[in-house]
Amino acid sequence: MLIVVAALIKKEDKILLARRSTGDVSVLGKWEFPGGKLNSGETEEQAIEREIFEEFELKVKAIKFLTHTIYTDLLKTIDLKLYECQYLDGQICLHDHYEYQWVTKKDLLQFDLAPADLFLVNSIMEYEDVL
Repeated sequence: MLIVVAALIKKEDKILLARRSTGDVSVLGKWEFPGGKLNSGETEEQAIEREIFEEFELKVKAIKFLTHTIYTDLLKTIDLKLYECQYLDGQICLHDHYEYQWVTKKDLLQFDLAPADLFLVNSIMEYEDVL
């Protein structure tokens, strides 16, 4: 099973969503919480902070684990883990996405989300402390 981390990045009263331009065909053009795979020897928190810098040139701090889902497609099974992250610094520069939006929590379900991310969104809707 492949472990993948995703970031719920909060800035003011909004959450960052991004639209994929690279990766598996099943997620191209879909909206997601950005993130990626762990490197060998890396903690999940280190991985999410590195991935967000690589993909967006943003500095974030992983604050806490929120939820996860096990997702299987025809090629692989992933354990997608969502971490709440605090935006620290930087201007967005897209590398693996072609669009992004800062959205309110109530608007998350209006986007064509990647299947695993849809589960994460449904899960965090119950969290009072996430916006």
